Amino acid sequence: MAMVKPFAAVRPRPELAPRICELPYDVMSSDEARALAAGNPLSFLHVSKPEIDLPPETDVHAPEVYARGRENFQRLLRDGALKPDAQPCFYLYRQVMGSHVQTGLVATASCEEYQNGIIRKHEQTRVDKEHDRVRHIEALNAQTSPVFLTYPAVRALDTFIAEKVSGKPAIDFTAGDGVRHVSWTIREPHEVKFIETQFAGIPRLYIADGHHRSAAAARVYQSRQGMGESGRFLAVIFPHNQMQVLPYNRVLKDLNRWTPEQLLEMLGKVFAIDARGAAGPAREHELSLYLAGQWHTLTFHSDILDGHDAGKLLDVALLQKHVLGPVFGIDDPRTNQRIHFVGGIRGTAELQKLVDSGEFACAFSMFPMSVETLMAISDAGGVMPPKSTWFEPKLRDGMFCHLI
Repeated sequence: MAMVKPFAAVRPRPELAPRICELPYDVMSSDEARALAAGNPLSFLHVSKPEIDLPPETDVHAPEVYARGRENFQRLLRDGALKPDAQPCFYLYRQVMGSHVQTGLVATASCEEYQNGIIRKHEQTRVDKEHDRVRHIEALNAQTSPVFLTYPAVRALDTFIAEKVSGKPAIDFTAGDGVRHVSWTIREPHEVKFIETQFAGIPRLYIADGHHRSAAAARVYQSRQGMGESGRFLAVIFPHNQMQVLPYNRVLKDLNRWTPEQLLEMLGKVFAIDARGAAGPAREHELSLYLAGQWHTLTFHSDILDGHDAGKLLDVALLQKHVLGPVFGIDDPRTNQRIHFVGGIRGTAELQKLVDSGEFACAFSMFPMSVETLMAISDAGGVMPPKSTWFEPKLRDGMFCHLI
């Protein structure tokens, strides 16, 4: 069973939400955050990336960075820009990005269920990134960036949510990137009970995005021995059929001493190559390569696709095993500086621009994975390669905070 619980969220005053709420801390650099928050003391980036208020040369993991984040968070609370609710509630959070609409439940999930596998994960985490989030949570005594969870859609929940979002929202604004963010509050006891009961019948939840946040929350739970609200972590939970998964593309700094002609010859052992290819692949097991000013369509040879392990048959896994490792010499894409990852939101034009600039030598455009595949791999206890999925739109930091 999935045990979701209401909580008394810290939320922005509705009229200030457009100035407070920001993209997640981990999708931008410190310099980008500094530029975005310039002239806006209410920006939540002063909390989520507090190094922007210190000299640029400051180590982002220095104690004074976390102390500044706590100070900035307390200032927003003290000044009333952020306000805690008087009672535990559930919330609904709708995002509208172009024609795509997704509505999730804002709740707290169980650290214990994360540890025992009811909340499934599919990525390995890095200790340094976990430690950063642990220090941030400990400094603020709060979780300020929600974990993005999904569940197999349930018709009764769909019907309930559709009815609730027909009412007047608590917050409604469109951010500078054109994404609309809307929230509703659910506080009636019978409605809270209905949601808890419905989720109790859902056997598993799945982490879509936020592996380091959930791992850090579990570490804080252990160190605090469940005191206060530390046994639960902030989450927004979406039905699987509303998720929008975009590809996570790869760009390479060099060709590992191969000429373009030699590289294509090597790739011919792995793929059928169409030199008049499109910029984006049209189906699973098809990739697009941008090399020397030209797009090529690459289709894995059938013998490469033998096997039953869904995780090993992912295009990103096959690319790593048969190309990035043996051809480019990139054995660990998490640490190798010769490979970079570009979220699908930036489009294939960004890949072409990076290569044409001379900064990169080639790019691989990937086909997006399905949510069903993510669930299957998670259920099998599999681990996907890093940077396998890119979910859009991103949840805004500062919309909801959980005091622990």
